[in-house]
Amino acid sequence: MAGSWFSAIYPVEERGKIEPALSSQKEMPYVSCSPTQRFSGGRKIARQTPIGPTFQTQRSAMTPGVAAKKGRHFDPHAFLAAIGEGRKSVLFPRKQGIFAQGDTADAVFYIQTGKVRLSVVSQTGKEATIGILTDGNFFGEGSLAGQPFRMGSATAMTDCAVLRIDKQAMMEALHREHAFSDLFVRYLLARNIRYEEDLVDQLFNSSEKRLARILLLLAHFGKEGIPETVVPKISQEMLAEMIGTTRSRVSFFMNRFKKLGFIHYNDGGLQVHSSLLNVVLHD
Repeated sequence: MAGSWFSAIYPVEERGKIEPALSSQKEMPYVSCSPTQRFSGGRKIARQTPIGPTFQTQRSAMTPGVAAKKGRHFDPHAFLAAIGEGRKSVLFPRKQGIFAQGDTADAVFYIQTGKVRLSVVSQTGKEATIGILTDGNFFGEGSLAGQPFRMGSATAMTDCAVLRIDKQAMMEALHREHAFSDLFVRYLLARNIRYEEDLVDQLFNSSEKRLARILLLLAHFGKEGIPETVVPKISQEMLAEMIGTTRSRVSFFMNRFKKLGFIHYNDGGLQVHSSLLNVVLHD
């Protein structure tokens, strides 16, 4: 019994007291057998493979509550509504400004319901629409990257319910809740991909294809869930700003789409049909 492990644990003066006691105990043989192995009497025996302490710790740590939490669906609405101080729910009627270009960038906004238009104005006074956001979208996230002032304006296109989250409260929420952080990063990546697609569309596609694409995006074709197909009332001037052409060209193409049955107008707004995809896909 004076093996290397015994010598390492017990000092020399203690071995004389402990060795006789250890030597008097019979060594238990290690038995490993399958779950179906039986003794001659027919009684089953359990597998006698010892469970290591590491596995036991991991198994005990995975309590039912933790397992349920890992598998649950993360709800950003519920989480943002309960982050405590630093947030405020605000209602904006249609056409009201949420923030203006040049304002201090000190908060992030989350759209609970409604649509928001993002725009930018050049030094010469020319305005361009750079995006239209809807339920579940964030905007104003440039403040998290150290942007001191707003680079553009945000205006409610419809009646909107928006959650305003202070910059510090947003950063603390991102550090505290990993599921929320993952969701926010996925959103930013999707926005970045959209901007790249917009640039490619502007460089290589005709104004007719660009108009068809923006109408499909506004109707949520190609996204998860059922497309809305009805686009809220949007002026031809705004569509012209978004695709980089004149209002007369937009009017010409909209009339063509209407004659071909790709779109039609009703009391609720503009009805967009999936057949409009043919314009985008046609070479």
